[in-house]
Amino acid sequence: MGKLRAQNGHPQPLNVKWWAVGNEMYGSWQLGHMPLEEYVKKHNQVAEAMWNVNKSIKLIAIGEVGQWSETMLKVCSNYMNLISEHIYCKEKPNVIEHTGQLAQQIKRKADAHRKYRQEIPGLVDRDIRIAMDEWNFWYGNYIYGELGVRYHLKDALGVAMGLHEYFRNSDLYFMANYAQTVNVIGCIKTTPTASCFATTGLPLKLYRRHFGTIPIEVTGGTGNIDIAAALTADNKAITIAIVNPTEGSEQVIVDFGKTAVKEEGKKWTIRHSDPESYNVPEKEPNVIIKEEDIVVKNNNLAVGPYTIVLYRLEIQ
Repeated sequence: MGKLRAQNGHPQPLNVKWWAVGNEMYGSWQLGHMPLEEYVKKHNQVAEAMWNVNKSIKLIAIGEVGQWSETMLKVCSNYMNLISEHIYCKEKPNVIEHTGQLAQQIKRKADAHRKYRQEIPGLVDRDIRIAMDEWNFWYGNYIYGELGVRYHLKDALGVAMGLHEYFRNSDLYFMANYAQTVNVIGCIKTTPTASCFATTGLPLKLYRRHFGTIPIEVTGGTGNIDIAAALTADNKAITIAIVNPTEGSEQVIVDFGKTAVKEEGKKWTIRHSDPESYNVPEKEPNVIIKEEDIVVKNNNLAVGPYTIVLYRLEIQ
C-alpha cells in the first residue's frame, strides 16, 4: 500500500494519528467476524502489532453497548485509546418521537459507559472515552445511488438535538463523526452537475461555525424543546441553541445569573412550516440557514415551530 500511495503522488507517509482496529466486528456482515471470546484475543494481537510498528498512533477499539463493549473494556483496555460506538435511527411517524431518537441513544450509550467505569476495576484510570464514529438517521428510498437516502427537516432537528446531547456528555465523548459526507447517508447530495446541503448538513455547518466551545450547564424545565449553551473560546460571548420539534411557537426566558449580556446580538435560524421539507440539487433550497441581527428584550428568546435557532449574545 505504501508503493501504491507513492505511485499516486504521496511518497511520504500521511501521518495518520487515529486508527480504528476493525469496524463493527460484532456483526455477522463484517469480514473477519468471530465470537467475542475469540475476537478480544485478535484485537489485542493486532493492536500490539500496530504499536510495534509505530508507538505514537492512537487505536480505537470496536464497541457496541452491552456484552460486547463491556467485555472489550474488561479484556482489552490496555490495547486501546478509545472505544467506538455506532448509532443509526429509523423513521418514526410522530415528529417529536422521531427527532428525539439520536439524543436518546447518545445518552443511553453514555450512561452505559459511565456504569462500566464504576464496575470495571482500573477503567477510570485508563479514561477510555467514546468515539461515536458513525451516527445518523438511516431510512427511506435510495434516491442518490447506493444507500443514497433523502433527509428532511425533521432529521435536521434530530441531528441538532443529538449535538446537544454530545455537549452534555463531552467529558465522555472524545469525538463524534456524522456518517457520512457525500450521497449515501450523507449530508451533501449531488447529481453529475450540481450539489446541495441536505437538511442534516445545515445544523452541522451552523454549529461548527457559530456554536461556542465551552459547554454551559442548562437547568430548568424545557418541555419538548431542547436547549444547549456554550461560551465562545475567547469567553466574549454566550451562544444558546434551541430546537423546537413541535408545531407551536415557544418563548424561552433565560436567566444568566450574574453574567451581564448585551441586548444586541445575532441569530441564525433553520426552519420550515413542513417537517417533511427537503433540499434537492439544482433547485432552490427549501430549508436554509437565515442570519439576522437582533435585539433581545428581557432575556426573552423566541423559537418558532419546527425550528433550530442559535443565538449569540456578547458578554458586557
